[in-house]
Amino acid sequence: MLDLLIINGSCPDYEAGEMVQKNIGLKDGKIAWMGAAGAELPEAAEVIDAAGKVVSPGFIDIHMHEEKFLTEGKDYSISQMMLDMGVTTAVGGNCGEQYQRMSEFKAVLEDLGGAPVNYVMLAGYNTFRVKMGIGRYEHATQEQMEELKKSIQEELAEGAWGFSFGIEYDPGITYEEMLFACGASDNPNHLVSAHYRADCIDDIASIDEMVKLSAAIPQKFQISHLSSCSAIGQMQPSLDCINKAMETNPKLNYDTYPYNAFSTTMGSAVFEDGCLDAWKKDYDSILLTDDPYKNVYCTEEIFKKARAEYPDMLAVAFVMNEEEIAAAIANKNGMVASDGIINNGNGHPRAAGTFPRVLGKYVREDKVVSMVDALRKMTYEPAKRLGLEAVKGQLSVGADGDIVIFDPQTIIDKADFAHLEGPVGIEYVLIGGQKAIAEGKKINDRLGRFMPFEQ
Repeated sequence: MLDLLIINGSCPDYEAGEMVQKNIGLKDGKIAWMGAAGAELPEAAEVIDAAGKVVSPGFIDIHMHEEKFLTEGKDYSISQMMLDMGVTTAVGGNCGEQYQRMSEFKAVLEDLGGAPVNYVMLAGYNTFRVKMGIGRYEHATQEQMEELKKSIQEELAEGAWGFSFGIEYDPGITYEEMLFACGASDNPNHLVSAHYRADCIDDIASIDEMVKLSAAIPQKFQISHLSSCSAIGQMQPSLDCINKAMETNPKLNYDTYPYNAFSTTMGSAVFEDGCLDAWKKDYDSILLTDDPYKNVYCTEEIFKKARAEYPDMLAVAFVMNEEEIAAAIANKNGMVASDGIINNGNGHPRAAGTFPRVLGKYVREDKVVSMVDALRKMTYEPAKRLGLEAVKGQLSVGADGDIVIFDPQTIIDKADFAHLEGPVGIEYVLIGGQKAIAEGKKINDRLGRFMPFEQ
């Protein structure tokens, strides 16, 4: 007898490129049976009738930023938001930022008896650079680069799936330094991701650099949050460059999020002198997210004070073009990811609304991408990127029972830049065949685990 049977749902068939009605049976945490509409149904201990609903593989967020246990306490914050919007597996340690050593992160998850979602982690190159005292604009010496490579190798040994760079955050990182660091591994299944060197305002040199690096290393390479890099006038040239490169270099790809504002800390190099002139914006395009300036738009005085006195405060910058955001989502390549980052429970709404927003706004309302293609970019493509397509990212017999059931007529994000409210329309989330969310209510937030790299 099956543990759970989900009937009458509309499911993505990625091979056919269409939504089809399927019945799905789960047993011992796995998909154990699948049948087409009208097929004789096996016995099950429980049945969920998903008529009128979409039954999808659990969403995989290939670019987010994990909890800061060492500074904010051993409580889950962003991964709770991930679960609420249908994410079942999330990839932290992006943009060169890693908030605690891999061993410490694993220990907290074990101590807390699991996590809201499954966690995959990358090692953050910039974090180790800062710990070594290398200045933001300094070039690392050969001795320092050797030590940095060793630190990355230690994290890989602890189960990291690869490593990440935040080039813009430490402009002293040269192409040669990154190439040397990539020598920490020769495993083609490891993933390297990079936050670009600079916004593509006047040209796409930052994209060209990452395309060049991808071709020179053995690992898979992910261009992080293309929207915040190129949706300021250079999206189509950036997409053309990436699409052309991917024709001969399948190791390359990108992720993007569905909002026309980016978010980072006030003290970062992103907000150096001249940034507003380059964006052709004024101070009031920047929203602060934490006390004593929570939900306050900057003036010149507030901007300078926040930079000097609250460098770790997250800010939101409204500098991107909506039509270019849509183009990155609709492109044949690419994946949807949140780039979610939270400080003290506050931050950009992408952390709480990315996936429902794509399905509600860009699929249902704006019709810039089909349902099956949007789901492919949220599930199967990131699963393939991680080498997990046999067990995650698609509905097939033998795959893990990571499933989200949502109402395609109502799903939408509700978070805004003042309140990180959860979405509507998510009815069930299963992780390993067990209910994390049932009938729209969270019932178990400890079904996730740390997933060590084992390929």
